[in-house]
Amino acid sequence: MLAGKVALVTGSTSGIGLAIARALAEKGASVILNGFGDFESAKREVSEVARGGARVGYHGADMSREHDVAAMMTYAAQEFGGVDVLVNNAGIQHVAKIEDFPVDKWNAILAINLTSAFHTTRLALPHMKAKNWGRIVNVASVHGLVASAEKSAYVAAKHGLVGLTKVTALETAKTGVTCNALCPGWVLTPLVEAQIKARAENEGVDYTEAKRRLVAEKQPSGELVTASQLAELVLFFTSEAGSQVRGVAWNMDGGWVAQ
Repeated sequence: MLAGKVALVTGSTSGIGLAIARALAEKGASVILNGFGDFESAKREVSEVARGGARVGYHGADMSREHDVAAMMTYAAQEFGGVDVLVNNAGIQHVAKIEDFPVDKWNAILAINLTSAFHTTRLALPHMKAKNWGRIVNVASVHGLVASAEKSAYVAAKHGLVGLTKVTALETAKTGVTCNALCPGWVLTPLVEAQIKARAENEGVDYTEAKRRLVAEKQPSGELVTASQLAELVLFFTSEAGSQVRGVAWNMDGGWVAQ
């Protein structure tokens, strides 16, 4: 149980982040949501499953802006007493060949997918170390372990996030703080759904066939990973059973990386 703990999940108004926020609230953690989506609906959804008097808050920090990230962490400290479970989930994507890749898209992807996790981590660690307990989970990607063409910024950022995870784990190895990375394969999130729709249009097929082709191309199971499965793994990381799991990049990918 996570009663009395405070969790911050970035990019949590929908998809993977919202599923993780729900799971943490169900275990009794107070949860701070973040994101640009329908945060009121997300707050209601998480509040409905919260247990043991857990609170649900929201901060609309733009994760590409250092000042916003700092303001969010200050909010967490002042309103909730600090962050015990940090889930760095915020992410964006853009697909293009390197020579055609817009520089502003590169900068935005690195800022949101990687640099924001550095800022939240550096600001959360003093509180965690003082309590000698903390859990940091970086939602990387299978693209933090292997590459795909036309995803240079995303792959670079996610590889960097796996590297940051390992360094954080080493620097906290003799404390009660752990840091691990979650590396999903294809999950039906808004990012992946956009890729499916683009593929359907480009290849002149319907949505169902485009999804089948996308998954079959990389994921031997032929099945999408679910957000709830990923949330269960986050709960394992927060548990006593996960206390000596440190610095791993745990892929949940239907066999993608095993090929």
